[in-house]
Amino acid sequence: MVLSKRHVSHAWLRFAENIVEQAGVIDDETAATLVRAFASVPRDKFVASAFNLRAAEDIALPIGYGQTISKPSTVARMLGLIGLRPGMRVLEVGCGSGYCSAIMAAAGAQVFAVEYVGLLAQRTRKLLDSMNFQKILIRRGDGRRGWSEHAPYDAIVVSAAFTKIEPELVSQLVNPGGRMVAPVGDNKGQILTLWEAKGGGVPLYQLEPCNFVEGQ
Repeated sequence: MVLSKRHVSHAWLRFAENIVEQAGVIDDETAATLVRAFASVPRDKFVASAFNLRAAEDIALPIGYGQTISKPSTVARMLGLIGLRPGMRVLEVGCGSGYCSAIMAAAGAQVFAVEYVGLLAQRTRKLLDSMNFQKILIRRGDGRRGWSEHAPYDAIVVSAAFTKIEPELVSQLVNPGGRMVAPVGDNKGQILTLWEAKGGGVPLYQLEPCNFVEGQ
């Protein structure tokens, strides 16, 4: 997927610039990559038609099956933390509607995605195919232990909150250099965390409060 080959409207470009700014992405190269990727993936394609007019708002929206599409600024924040760039191999746990996976693929990453809800995974596969994102690999399953067949990954993005992160998932990061961003907690409180593989270990950094659908 090459960014320059995807149509970008002025409205979605303005949306992308605002979202990346709100996310506070510091690295200029990563920010530019994210703006191009967000602008090339219209968010209204990933929500129910009843919510199309709200797709450009920085809010979470329902996508059915008890799941939501995250706030776009939250997605940008997570992708900024992993330093998204072309050529990365990325695993997404809890891909939902496929929006975050599509953003990563539009940026030139190779994406592997796991979704627990089978019917949602099927719907997402059809949507991504219709948008020419056939190279994103999706499987239905419990992503808490990752997708070992395709490991190691340069980055892992966990898009559902779990009360704990399994060591098996962390072990699938490229080491050193791999990064994982994940919400940890439950409906009583969640914190966004960043994990960085540094050869001798994978330190955990607690960042800010967040609000994600709880993982199955």
